[in-house]
Amino acid sequence: MPQRRRGVQLNGGQKLRALRETLGYRMRDVELASNQIAQRFESEEFSIPPSRLSDIETKGIVPSIFRLYSFAAIYRREYRELLSYYGLKLDGISVDISSGHPQKSHISEALSDVKEVRMPTRLDPGFSLQKTTDLRRAIEQWGTVPVAYLEMFADDRYTYGYIGSEDFTMYPILPPGSFVQVDEAKNKVVEGVWRSEFERPIYFVEMREGFTCCWCSIKRDSIVLQPHPLSPVSVRVLKYPQEAEILGQVVGVAMRLGDWHYPGYQSTPKVRSPLTRDVHGQLEKGA
Repeated sequence: MPQRRRGVQLNGGQKLRALRETLGYRMRDVELASNQIAQRFESEEFSIPPSRLSDIETKGIVPSIFRLYSFAAIYRREYRELLSYYGLKLDGISVDISSGHPQKSHISEALSDVKEVRMPTRLDPGFSLQKTTDLRRAIEQWGTVPVAYLEMFADDRYTYGYIGSEDFTMYPILPPGSFVQVDEAKNKVVEGVWRSEFERPIYFVEMREGFTCCWCSIKRDSIVLQPHPLSPVSVRVLKYPQEAEILGQVVGVAMRLGDWHYPGYQSTPKVRSPLTRDVHGQLEKGA
């Protein structure tokens, strides 16, 4: 399907005209075919008279959703492809879905028809699951693949980190194996009084020996990397910014639950005591 004519980018109407000419349709042919579609739907909204077709092809008139359906059927193209002629790519909804904030929990069907998204197709050979990593630096190549939601990784406003399997700094609220979304604009330590550990900002920090996620505080020319109180990791104090740089604040996280325990931890399942009968025949818990 022709996309350009003599090196000039075609607009939506010109692309539709190029399709029509490629298929050998006259304007009258398109009108007759669209009239049949209109009769089946019992609606004139699907009809494309020659005058309207001319306006669409030459004057930049955007066709209605009904006429675009007729174009898709007559020109034998996917409806979403014709939408893309006018700059509307349905696969981009995976990014814009976060614009709304429904108050009630629900099942979302918005991504059920997403066909392609951009995601990493080649990583740095030195990428290790054991080390906390800045994924943006580990990605060598992006590609278009049929996996929803991962298109947000291509958003320049954020970087993405992976918590290494050996990094228990923010365990248990950020267990190893988690993916974190980092807002690079929030790269200054915010001081304050926090009512809970979930209110206190968590930062993604680059050190000379690698990366980590932690709470931070600045003390003159030093930065204190504060782990979670239940973490086995010790507090670290480094020179700032010579030995540690804050890449940004963690604003999102994807994690698995119940799979991680730090070294030395052994869970003891609680076993229910059997019921026995006492000498009077009453049920009681066994020892």
